[in-house]
Amino acid sequence: MAPGTTPPVLVAPDAFKGTLTAAEVAAALADGLIAGGAAAVERCPMADGGEGTLAALVDALGGSTERVAASSPLGEPVDAELGWLSDGTTAVVEVAQASGLALVPEADRDAEAASSTGTGELIATALARGAHQVLVAAGGSASTDGGAGALAALADVGAGRRRGGPRITVLCDVQTPYELAASRFAAQKGADAPATRRLSRRLGALARRLPRDPTGVPMTGAAGGLAGGLWAALDAHLVSGAAFVARSVGLPGRLKRARVVVTGEGRLDRSTLAGKAVAEVARAARALGVPAHAVVGRNRLDPFDARILDLQIILEAGTPAQLERAGRELAGRI
Repeated sequence: MAPGTTPPVLVAPDAFKGTLTAAEVAAALADGLIAGGAAAVERCPMADGGEGTLAALVDALGGSTERVAASSPLGEPVDAELGWLSDGTTAVVEVAQASGLALVPEADRDAEAASSTGTGELIATALARGAHQVLVAAGGSASTDGGAGALAALADVGAGRRRGGPRITVLCDVQTPYELAASRFAAQKGADAPATRRLSRRLGALARRLPRDPTGVPMTGAAGGLAGGLWAALDAHLVSGAAFVARSVGLPGRLKRARVVVTGEGRLDRSTLAGKAVAEVARAARALGVPAHAVVGRNRLDPFDARILDLQIILEAGTPAQLERAGRELAGRI
């Protein structure tokens, strides 16, 4: 930073799932901070492997997107985005684009019928077009099929484990192991208690048929077990989505230049601690001694967990207008 330059407020939120993109949240907060008197504001939209990861990576690393045909979670045609990074050989497949929960109206959600087939179709398209590496952003899925649908779609085009072939890297938004994918997340996908038990049994049966057992392996439960299926059948590499995005957008260097950071997400709760973007931003800020604050749609974090994150001010705001007001309030307090 040049001498005399005012250290900025770094605005690094995740998307507010289903309502606002990370870029929209960052813009509204930045507008409020500036209106409240902040001299310098820098936007840094974040993601953790869920919705918005494709946009965050393409924006940060350069590249482009194209629209391709795929299957929705319930088998309907969907026009999905496939991303390409600037090297021309790295594709970005976002599970939310074809297999996302947001694609299914709440009244139609069926956790047992929902499939990851569309994600497999997107990976197959990327491979057919010459991808050397495919980044699969695994979050926000409607399915809990252990990746069975995706693997079937890939088998149809002859994809499989082969030495020296294209690398599949799964950007996981949770640390949950494969066998807990249903019990932890199926309810939000429309499953009642009996359906959740059936899904758990189905995951167990699939695990026994896969080339290696994903049970107990951290992150294999991401996207309804899709991460585990790709790991077991295609030797996919599993990484923390939040950490991967943080490195890609240059978060550590940007934090070093900032005087404070403002992060956020739609719902702040205990699951935030398990690999979400807000936790990654807070962890990196604490390591560098940068004060961290959050603006969230809903705050359901108890005081003990809030101390773990070391978030100093937490405000609630769910609309662009509320986010701007929260930004103005923060400007007066930081």
